[in-house]
Formats: sequence, structure tokens, C-alpha cells
Amino acid sequence: MATLQLLHINLGTVRPLRVGERKIMSAIGKKSVAGPVQVGPLGLAGDEQADLSVHGGLDKAVYAFPSEHLAYWQAQRAAQGVSLFEETLLPGFVGENLSISGLLEDQVFIGDRLRFADCVLRVTQPREPCGKFNAVMAYAQAARDMVLSACCGFYLAVERTGTLQAGESFELLAGARQMSIAQALALKRHKHLR
Repeated sequence: MATLQLLHINLGTVRPLRVGERKIMSAIGKKSVAGPVQVGPLGLAGDEQADLSVHGGLDKAVYAFPSEHLAYWQAQRAAQGVSLFEETLLPGFVGENLSISGLLEDQVFIGDRLRFADCVLRVTQPREPCGKFNAVMAYAQAARDMVLSACCGFYLAVERTGTLQAGESFELLAGARQMSIAQALALKRHKHLR
């Protein structure tokens, strides 16, 4: 397995987001921050979630996203004719708290742990996209494409509080290894198609 690394830590605050004809509150647009960030039971210090029924809470305290997927999403947007202001999507664009490298959805299982120098995070479930994801990606089928591609990332519970620092490496500690994030998303997709 490749070196596992935390490339960026991204935080966001709740603000209005246009979804179709309406404005809703969202913290999906996150920005990279420098320096160590405190990690508590409900997530990263300075990060907010607008809808706690969908994001946040103990089982979805932190959202990790493989940076390897940014090129895929850039290509998807271009294929949909989305006007691109940047050459590449920036870390935090899809709402992730942790931009990671070296660990994809078919390699990480529910119950696995990510051990960092000063904290431990436990994998709980895949991200399931919503209409806010369609809005930031600027095309109507983005959520469907996330589910079909499994380029979704995953949620983490905080098992041991501490701090995180962009640039640090981490270790994957295997859990029961019964269902990968990719398998869990495929199972949810199958249930929705019935």
C-alpha cells in the first residue's frame, strides 16, 4: 500500500448556498488551513455543519476524501460543460475535512482506524451526496455520479481526541474487514434501485 498521508485540513462555516431557485444554509465549501487543528468528539475545531441530520454528529464527525478523485471530478464537470475557473479543484471543494492520499474506498473498511500521531479516527460509513453536492459541482447529476463511481470518501468518528497537522502521515489499523466503503455504497445504491 502507498504511503498514507493527510495532505490538507479543510474547515468551513455555515453560509448561504444557492440550490436551484432557493438559498439554503450549508458549510460544504471548505478551505485549507495551516497549523495544527484540534480534534474533539464532534469534529475539527472551527468547522461547522448546517444540517446535523445529514452531516456531523459522533459517527460523522470528520469527512475524509481521497485527493486522487479530484481529477475525476474535474473531468466530470468539464464533460457536463461546467465553466471552470481553476485548472484543478481545490482541497475542500467537495466538503471534505481531510484531503488524504494513498487510501481509496475499496481499500478501507467500516471499523478500520486511521491512527495519526496525536489522534485516532474510526471509519463509519461512505459519504452519501445530497443536492448541495449537485450545487457545488454545478451539474444536476453529480450526486448520482458520486454513488455510481464510488468516488465519495468516507465519514470518521473520533476515537481518540487530539490534534491533526497537514502533511503528516497516518497508519491504517484493520478492523473486522467485513465491508469496504465501496461495498457499503454499492449496497445502498442497490437498495435505492429496487
